[in-house]
Amino acid sequence: MSTKSKILVTGGAGYIGSHAVLQLLEAGYEVVILDNLVYGHQDLVETVLKVDLVIGDTSDRHLLDQVFSNYKISAVMHFSAYAYVGESVTNPAKYYRNNVAGTLTLLEAMVAHGVYQLIFSSTCATYGIPQVIPIPENHPQKPINPYGKSKLIVEQMLEDFAKAYGLRYVSFRYFNAAGADPHGRLGEDHTPETHLIPLVLYTALGLRDSITIFGTDYDTPDGTCIRDYIHVTDLASAHVLGLAYLEQGRPSEVFNLGNGSGFSVKQVIDCAKQVTGRSFPVVYGDRRLGDPAILVGSSSKAREILGWQAQYADLGVIIEHAWRWHQVRHS
Repeated sequence: MSTKSKILVTGGAGYIGSHAVLQLLEAGYEVVILDNLVYGHQDLVETVLKVDLVIGDTSDRHLLDQVFSNYKISAVMHFSAYAYVGESVTNPAKYYRNNVAGTLTLLEAMVAHGVYQLIFSSTCATYGIPQVIPIPENHPQKPINPYGKSKLIVEQMLEDFAKAYGLRYVSFRYFNAAGADPHGRLGEDHTPETHLIPLVLYTALGLRDSITIFGTDYDTPDGTCIRDYIHVTDLASAHVLGLAYLEQGRPSEVFNLGNGSGFSVKQVIDCAKQVTGRSFPVVYGDRRLGDPAILVGSSSKAREILGWQAQYADLGVIIEHAWRWHQVRHS
């Protein structure tokens, strides 16, 4: 029997959430997952994580009251958000209802049940177009899409809940999560898939006809966008460190989580060809609206305060782990 407390992980059947659950279990915590399974994978919870899964939504206050009554929850890791930027533009109501209103219901239930520790999955999308590179945590937050706005609203809600109710939280602003569990137990499996690395690997597997580069005339060394890809296992390890930070009674804090260096779209594609040993068609398209040329974050604050360090910063390793996962998942 673990001596550590039980952690509620919302969205724990999803990509980043499931990797966080894995790390929590390895650190000795007990976990219960709340997931509506819109994007989560019940099969991975049952076969890999093997923890209690409550199927439902953060907007269901009655269900939340049951969860907090049935389990001795000491902290919450909150991953359950919709995260498709394009969809947030065409259907903002969905994003404000789930990401904002759902989180408000969760926070109200936490306070009602005396749970005052939260790890929040935020995003670099709260910064908008970067004014400096690498982006520090005190960079102005001017999101340019409803997804980023919804996450910023939650960050502001957390500040207010901290002042009013004594909630303590850690918000992690992610850059581009990538890769898969190094042991092949978990990985990325979105429907629809919009992330570059899995799309490139689907093309290598023959599941797509080609991969498209959107814009080749950016002010970057090879003309394509540069992004900060962080291994999902490194993301997950930061969440466990953030939880330990709160358990020590320390004050609320915000951290960027990134690799600290960027890779261009062309570099990702070239690296994927090397890792997979396969050639595949590359198509060139126009720029997408709102794509900054470079998005790279500074993670020095997380290193200094949490003692966090990226273990899998090499792009080849990130792609290799993802390739191993996709070959098995889609065989």
